[in-house]
Amino acid sequence: MSKLITMLFALTVLSSAAGTSLLRAAEPTYPPQLPDQKTFVSDSSPDFLVPAETDLPEGTKIARTPPKIDFAYFPEQTYAGNPWSAWGDSLVVGDKYYAAIGDHKAPQGNAFLIEYDSNTHKMRTLASTKQVLNLPEGHYMPGKIHSRIDLGSDGWLYYSTHRGSTRVTTDQYHYTGDWILRTHPETAQTEVVVRGPVPKCCIPTSVLDPDRLIFYGGTAAGESSDKTVTFFAYDVKQKKVRHTAVPGGDRYLMLARSTGRVYYMDEVNNRLMRYDPQSNQPPQEIADHHIGLRAATQETPDGFIYTVGDKENHLWRFNTKTEEITDLGPLAVGTQTYTASLDADASGRFLYYVPGAHGSSQKDGSPVVQFDTQTRTKKVIAWLASFYEKKYGFLPMGTYSSAVSAKGDKLYVTWNGNCGGVDRKGKVMFNTCALTVLHLPESER
Repeated sequence: MSKLITMLFALTVLSSAAGTSLLRAAEPTYPPQLPDQKTFVSDSSPDFLVPAETDLPEGTKIARTPPKIDFAYFPEQTYAGNPWSAWGDSLVVGDKYYAAIGDHKAPQGNAFLIEYDSNTHKMRTLASTKQVLNLPEGHYMPGKIHSRIDLGSDGWLYYSTHRGSTRVTTDQYHYTGDWILRTHPETAQTEVVVRGPVPKCCIPTSVLDPDRLIFYGGTAAGESSDKTVTFFAYDVKQKKVRHTAVPGGDRYLMLARSTGRVYYMDEVNNRLMRYDPQSNQPPQEIADHHIGLRAATQETPDGFIYTVGDKENHLWRFNTKTEEITDLGPLAVGTQTYTASLDADASGRFLYYVPGAHGSSQKDGSPVVQFDTQTRTKKVIAWLASFYEKKYGFLPMGTYSSAVSAKGDKLYVTWNGNCGGVDRKGKVMFNTCALTVLHLPESER
């Protein structure tokens, strides 16, 4: 009888907030597969423009032309992760997209840097942290790449590692700190830049100054440290730490490429701080300024950086010349506000984001939103949850990783999603990483 109950629970019809229902197995199958052994699929459907069962805020537009969307599962997901997930922001260089996924395991996890070629639709694994570090059994190995992936002027991709579980960042597992790594995209050669620039700390937050080759980070303390979040600047050329400061910012960093200055929110006092590498003096508070900083764009040609807050339903604009901050208003198009990746096109006019980063975007139908910085209006380019759950059995549940092409014609999104499986309470949890490439209609930009 107990086996029968288990089977009935395992095959349960679950209704999602996207308005669909599927018969889901107790556990997903790895590796995840598309029909007919395809490695990618392309779709364009009027269903992309059907709103979810949530009320759109007044003034929110809906695109008139549905995009064509390419869809593929990331490689390396050949076993159950804990869960398979993507936490670090991504990058487009030409027609190639660079993103990271990890198994979130501990104490010995694995994370992968992966390249997607939008011309050939092929995925290529550039680096495995487990293989690169090649540590003895029982030694800590990271289960996540939680930082940004940035391209330096030297042609290398820079990023940093993070734990699967904070409980394993201890002496028992020989933990001395996490790594800054770099990978050459042409040769797939990967090197350790440094381990533990701040001793016994993980590095979940980063941004690279590609011109000056300074790697900026914010730490998350290991179990054996004093839990202080530290800001640091690591000089890649000189191979040394230029500066550290506490308290730092553990969520995101803004780089003003035109000036070389970097900004972060002091995570203790909620103050906006500025570090100038030219003076190399301790970070200075920008007085009487408030800005949300959970995600940020790169600096636009007209000298702005756009940001979103951690728990605040707002977009902000930061002037890199005057350091003036402008509140651009609410970002939500439904019930969800938490946004962990924000991208500006090359002109700086259009921003793109997906609210509901941590497993909740489907509650609004997993909308992909475009924000026009000139008119300050929001437009939903597509709702993805219902379509992909019905057709492919994959429910996109949020993203920390997106990037827009230089031409502004493609938006790449790495999804944390579910392709089968529920927890003991019958809740759908993300367990699989997939990629969508939205070909943005010219009429919508």
